Amino acid sequence: MFDITGKKSWFFLISAVVILIGIISLASFGRLQGGIEFSSGSMMSVDFEQDVSSSELKAELANLGYNNAIVQSVEGGNFYIRTDKLSDEKKAALEAALEAKLGNLEETEFHSVSPMVATETANNAIIAIAIAAIGILLYVTWAFHRMPKPFAYGTCAVIALVHDALVVLGIFSIFSALWDWEINLMFITGILAVIGYSVNNTVVIFDRIRENQTRGINPDFEVVVNSSLVETIGRSLNTSVTTFFVVIALLLFVGASIMNFAVVLLIGIVVGTYSSICIAPQLLLVWEKGEWGKILPSLRSAPAKTKGG
Repeated sequence: MFDITGKKSWFFLISAVVILIGIISLASFGRLQGGIEFSSGSMMSVDFEQDVSSSELKAELANLGYNNAIVQSVEGGNFYIRTDKLSDEKKAALEAALEAKLGNLEETEFHSVSPMVATETANNAIIAIAIAAIGILLYVTWAFHRMPKPFAYGTCAVIALVHDALVVLGIFSIFSALWDWEINLMFITGILAVIGYSVNNTVVIFDRIRENQTRGINPDFEVVVNSSLVETIGRSLNTSVTTFFVVIALLLFVGASIMNFAVVLLIGIVVGTYSSICIAPQLLLVWEKGEWGKILPSLRSAPAKTKGG
């Protein structure tokens, strides 16, 4: 039988390194750029008749005084342009200036968000994520209330979700620095979808742990957890792979309008599968055995132990 639980210290170390890289990325590149839903401003989609590069468009916007404008290139030669909130007069003047320099263009989309609405939307997003986390904690705790430590199940599931969110944020901060990606409502929707997907996998594994412990397959809880992981790992990986292909198709054929949502789902499927196998059950095992202080020392002792064998 595969010894999955025996590698728990390495799993924790891998997660710590990945999260640390994300924190360094956030500190180096600055905080994530919020979309207009969260920071106010105007967003327009324009389509030029002739070929125009992103660098040419950014340079012209800078010449017109829009130094902080964000430009995203999408399929078909279209561009998303994000600026400070534009009045009707400023929008018309901007389009006229771009046409004079870069040629005829067609505006295919335009919308603005005021600072007040942006603040309210950001607050609502934070509340939605907090309610989801609290709801999951309460539900998982209730679902396993017949176990000796039901609160441990709920807490470990929520910690795994926080782990997933931190990894996604860290990776997204790198994308934001490279391609001016923004945190928008589609990103939040993706995060909530990842939370639901990840907790589903985690609950399946926890349920098998409960079943095996009730059956009394072994008095050692570590053996119970390891057996449960081995029994469910095939199901978890198969579900993740099939979902991954669906999201790839979504990303390739639906377009840039849901880019953030699809990318968050792709990252979340991988990270959520990892956390449901390598983080949440391992945390539950550490909690059950009270070995919180032995996680890092076990890493240092591993090489010496191998050498002795």
